[in-house]
Formats: sequence, C-alpha cells, structure tokens
Amino acid sequence: MTNQGRFITFEGGEGCGKTTQIQILEESLKSKNIPVIKVREPGSTVGSELLRKVLKDTEGTEWDAISQVLILYAARRDLVQKVIKPALGQGTWVICDRFADSTFVYQGHTQEVGIDFVRTIHQATLKDFAPDLTFFFDLPPEEGMKRARKRNSKDFFEEKSLSFHRKVYEGYKILSHESKRIITVPANQSIKLISEKIMKTLQEKFYISF
Repeated sequence: MTNQGRFITFEGGEGCGKTTQIQILEESLKSKNIPVIKVREPGSTVGSELLRKVLKDTEGTEWDAISQVLILYAARRDLVQKVIKPALGQGTWVICDRFADSTFVYQGHTQEVGIDFVRTIHQATLKDFAPDLTFFFDLPPEEGMKRARKRNSKDFFEEKSLSFHRKVYEGYKILSHESKRIITVPANQSIKLISEKIMKTLQEKFYISF
C-alpha cells in the first residue's frame, strides 16, 4: 500500500469501454483501503460541468476547434486546481475519464488546430502537470461507433463522421507510440481480461497488489 496519490487517466475513442473499467478500478482500490476519487473531463466541478454542457450540447452554435481548446482548458484548470491537486496532496488516487491527451487528439490532431497550439495553451494553464499513467483503449473506430450508437445519449463528437473518428484513432495511436506514460489496452477483449491488464500494470508501476 502507498500513501502517495496517483493520477491515472483513461483515454480512447467513442464506445471504447473506459467507463466500465474506471468503475472496476475505483472499486478495486477502495477494497484495498486506498483513498480514491473519480472525475471526468470536462466536468466534476460546478464551473467545469457548465462548460461541458456548453461544449457538448448538440443544439445551437457549434464551436470551432480553437474555441473548443480554450473552453476545455478553462474547465481543465478549474478541475486540476480545485479537485485533482488537492486530492493528490492528501494521498488520494484520482481516476480521470479523459484529460489533456483528448484535446491533443480531438482538437490538435483531428481538427488540425495543431499539437503545438494545444501544448502552448497547456503550458500557459497547467505548466508541466500531467498524469502519472494513462491507459489508451485501443478499439477500431468502426467497432467503437457501433457500441456508441447503442447508447441513448448523443453529443457533438459522437455525431461526427466515421472519417473523423478514424482520424481520432490515428491520433491516439501516434500519441501512444510517443509517450512511455501511455499504456495501450486492446479494448476488443473481455471486460475481465482488460481489467486484469490494468491491475497488472498498476502492480508493476506502483508496487501495489490487488
């Protein structure tokens, strides 16, 4: 067991199964008496949830990619300053559904704002703050969109074309090859196998047992 808080993020395209695994990990950590909270992006503070609605509501004005980056980083800074950093400082693990990698992929790569622009905004708002570990759920976009369509809720990004989601997938693959922080998880496996890979990775990285 460890008293050090860890910041773990989950990334991937639509329908990749992140939410299920976040829930499993949260319950597993709690069962070991490891303090943990889960958050989502954008969201998990009053201000960030308002910005989430502004960004993801499919009705009304569609924000261009640069505006999306600015909205996302306003929400992200609020979450980091008010929730994530205080929790880590108290030794609590933080599990986050999406973080900066999503912005690098969805806006920087896929919508061609440019990775350098996103990095500039990140540095201006969060400096070098980054997750301790990121799990990328590797699922071909065709399968991911099939899963996403089975859900009742739709948002701005889920309604984008398959070609858009293929570019998202491409962006995540590029990021995963560039950073040792990112662990690729084959998301077409069973829930049990995916969970076992996540737990094994955490055991190896942070010397905890499940």
